[in-house]
Amino acid sequence: DGEVHINELKNGNTEMFWNPTSEVRRQRLKRHIVLFEEQTDFESERLWQHVTSAINKGDQHKATQEKFVLEEEQRNAARERRESGAEWKPLLFQHDAGTNEWRYKYEDLRPWDPLNDIAQFEKDGILQTMERSTRMSNHEATCINNQMTRHKRSAKDCRRRKTSDQPSNHSQNTESSCSTPESVQELSDDDGKYLGFESLCAQCGKEMNHLKEIHSAVLSLQKAQQDIHR
Repeated sequence: DGEVHINELKNGNTEMFWNPTSEVRRQRLKRHIVLFEEQTDFESERLWQHVTSAINKGDQHKATQEKFVLEEEQRNAARERRESGAEWKPLLFQHDAGTNEWRYKYEDLRPWDPLNDIAQFEKDGILQTMERSTRMSNHEATCINNQMTRHKRSAKDCRRRKTSDQPSNHSQNTESSCSTPESVQELSDDDGKYLGFESLCAQCGKEMNHLKEIHSAVLSLQKAQQDIHR
């Protein structure tokens, strides 16, 4: 979120390539990290804390010393494992025999979904994504299940009235005064409304309206990007 310049080596000219405004800086993604006191000894921020402190103070000599101490401890640990025949089993990485590389087990390579993804964070070394649908699913399921129950009860009462009010030989040709639909196929989720059900509860409706606003904003940004690209 700082200035980026392009330096032309042939003539020594410097050109401004990127200079974010304060508004752009405010809109940057929030960084979620584990609290320092909750980190284990081998998490990077805790493990390299003395190196980081020396770099921030501009003490390159101290930073080099601290880095050497860490690396020497790791070499000694590896040497002891070889001598004892202990097998090293990484918790978060697995070896890819095809490329002969180590790969993170929980890597998430799918594109970021601005309509559904809320935040991405690391917990116990595992990369996780908080999704809007995951957060809403339990509440929405309860809401819809309650309305399904009311719908089925109403349909059952309707069939009971038709059976008791009409002779059996005319039951298929006589219209019933009950208007509750009996087929689930008639249901539609267009715009979050379910035919044959009551409207979703206020919280579901509010969330859905919020998603529509975000979707409109994203479409506007995409159009602006296309205009800039042209």
